[in-house]
Amino acid sequence: MEARNTAAPAIIKRKKVILAGGHHGGAWKVAYADFVTAMMAFFMLMWLLNATTEKQRKGIADYFSPTIPVNRVSGGGDGAFGGESVFSEEQIAQSGTGATTLRPSAERQAMGAAEGGADTGAAEAAVLSDLQRELESALAAGGGEAMLAPDVARHVVTRLTDEGLIVEFFDLDGEPLFSKDGTTPEPVTVAIAGMLARVFGLVGNEVAISGYVRAYPDMLRVNPEWELSSERAQVFRKLLEQEGFARVRVQRVTGFADRKPAVSNLMAVRNNRLEVTLLRPGK
Repeated sequence: MEARNTAAPAIIKRKKVILAGGHHGGAWKVAYADFVTAMMAFFMLMWLLNATTEKQRKGIADYFSPTIPVNRVSGGGDGAFGGESVFSEEQIAQSGTGATTLRPSAERQAMGAAEGGADTGAAEAAVLSDLQRELESALAAGGGEAMLAPDVARHVVTRLTDEGLIVEFFDLDGEPLFSKDGTTPEPVTVAIAGMLARVFGLVGNEVAISGYVRAYPDMLRVNPEWELSSERAQVFRKLLEQEGFARVRVQRVTGFADRKPAVSNLMAVRNNRLEVTLLRPGK
């Protein structure tokens, strides 16, 4: 008993092991906040690209990278470019980059465009893009000021190409542009000619008119495809001139028969169509 009372007590020592490096402060929060901010800016950029027009994007880009001298001789307009393109001479200084065929200066073109380089191409592209929007507005039926009735606008599509602005209009089932297998224009064709004469009158570019027809059965003794496509294109040229379009601006009138179908079914009425191209300079 005495030996047991004099024994030293057992001491158990527990050691806390920390595997991680401990508290590192809030540096990760700063990095995460920067990441979230960058992602928000990225998605805002994507939204802006999708929600704005080409004219608005040019205005935004010019704001962040100004190249237009702003002084008492600048051509700046009222408000945000006064509703005009930034390449319009009414909005740009005469030493800038942008004479257009819509509003040429007294010197005919600004100095920056005189060399015929990239600035001229950009200005012409802006003119054609603006004109395409004018056409789409003329075709829109919702604004109450459409130049064409909704049933007429269904015949028309527009697109921009390297050659210029193409306005294509075509037959629909039961709604042809010309009399059956003939060249007598229907009222819808006359209405389209009047609309194009007014819109194309805003610029001085030359135009080209191309005619296309559907394929006809091979067993026909006389196939009218070539003559019909050419004659319809010529008839439309005369309609434009009757609406006041200057005949000297028509550069060429061509018939392509059934050689360039719009749809895979060669005999579909959709292949009966005309294309009027507002040509880029030099095309």
